Amino acid sequence: MRDGKRRSGWREWHAGAVVAVVMAGLGAPAALAQMALPTQAPLTGAELFKRQCGTCHTTNAADQPRQGPTLAGVFGRKAGSVEGFRYSPGFAKADFSWDEAHLDAWLTNPQAVIPGAIMPYRQPKPDLRAALIGYLKELK
Repeated sequence: MRDGKRRSGWREWHAGAVVAVVMAGLGAPAALAQMALPTQAPLTGAELFKRQCGTCHTTNAADQPRQGPTLAGVFGRKAGSVEGFRYSPGFAKADFSWDEAHLDAWLTNPQAVIPGAIMPYRQPKPDLRAALIGYLKELK
């Protein structure tokens, strides 16, 4: 007690922790001694883009370019073709349009797709790449 007020929750937490330790020490099943963690819903492609790509790229063709070009309409667009954006030299040799296969390879390892490309981002998880690509396909 402090100033006549009880510290709410502390005793309950402490008692729960002691019970869990004692149960674990007595050979109680681990499930009884563990608390379930809340599950998190998977992020949407738009949320992933905002968190992982939005600092360097915009999704509006009217916006000024950032570190990277706008990604509005990227799906089906020739690589290195956004008017007014200064690409790294490797893009001059890029002879393809962005499709699922190229975007997947690009997000996995940009420098393997276009040597000398200046993009530090890599996404090793296929499910997250698929979510990002799905979102990029929607951009007009």
